[in-house]
Amino acid sequence: MGVTSVRLTDELQDRLEQTAERLRRSKGWVISEALGEFVAREERQLERLERSRKALGELDSGHTVVGDEVMDWLSTWGTDQETTSPGS
Repeated sequence: MGVTSVRLTDELQDRLEQTAERLRRSKGWVISEALGEFVAREERQLERLERSRKALGELDSGHTVVGDEVMDWLSTWGTDQETTSPGS
């Protein structure tokens, strides 16, 4: 397990101590949890950005499907005549 030091404002240090006391956890635990959530959120945002770029690239290359085709496909879901997705 790694160790990292950070500089906190006095106000944030006080809030961290209060939170740790309220949760009956260590300050290190609170920091680790908060940082873990922050990093996970940033990773999700990066993944969404990458997916958007990929989708825009597909759009630019002409890989699109007409909305009526999608609706027709969706109407087959759960039936004996279920079809594959349009454009696949």
